[in-house]
Amino acid sequence: MLYRTLSVMVPVYNECATVEEILGRVRAAPVPLEVDVIVVDDASTDGTDKVLATLAGSGVRVIAHERNMGKGAAIRTALRHAGGDLVLIQDADLEYDPDDWPRLLEPILKRKAAVVYGSRFTGERKNMLLLHRIGNRFLSLVTNVLYSSTLSDMETCYKLFDRRVIAGMVVVSNRFDFEPEIAAKVLRRGYRVDEVPISYAGREPEEGKKTTWRDGFGAMRALVKFRLAREYPSRGSPQTRLSPPNSSETEVSSKTASMASAMILATERISSLSK
Repeated sequence: MLYRTLSVMVPVYNECATVEEILGRVRAAPVPLEVDVIVVDDASTDGTDKVLATLAGSGVRVIAHERNMGKGAAIRTALRHAGGDLVLIQDADLEYDPDDWPRLLEPILKRKAAVVYGSRFTGERKNMLLLHRIGNRFLSLVTNVLYSSTLSDMETCYKLFDRRVIAGMVVVSNRFDFEPEIAAKVLRRGYRVDEVPISYAGREPEEGKKTTWRDGFGAMRALVKFRLAREYPSRGSPQTRLSPPNSSETEVSSKTASMASAMILATERISSLSK
């Protein structure tokens, strides 16, 4: 397939201070493709909508949610409007730099991969809070155990897909559990995820960082839930819901199943104690 267009999905919630600059960087990104930018404002309350109103056009489409639904819901909305040959997620803060796009695109343009993640743990990293660093590495470890993968950064924002990989995929997560859901479903489709190093400049909570340690429990639960799900699409299939696959495709060892069950019970217990 000859790639011609890149759809960039930008979920936004209360990013009045950064959204104009990040969209400027997006439009200036050095990529050899036609770029279609889809911004979904998830009912911001800080004036982000007014900033976006001045930026719409010139390759930027703005879609507004009437009520706040979460990052996953914003990405789901963007997916319905993304028509590019390739699809990329870009956060609206300044933690991820569009100058890294060429690194992400290289394996796909060279036909070496169909899915590429940008890893914060193999590139230049600034200001990642210790708790976030530990949590991200632990969630990547759980992903690798449950899905036989080798990811170093499952939770990264930078996820680039050949559109055919996610064609027909039914995504149900509304919040930050979108990240483990999409990873689980891509891996269960049989695709290998390539990783490339990216730069990362983390924010502090007082600067607008929205994820907390509680989101880690939701991510853990999602990883286990989608690992134990019975129905999942096979590689190359345009549909998500299929007739039951054969036993060789669905067999899950008793050890993995019991481990997953234990993880979800522990997650529920810890989550209940933290409330």
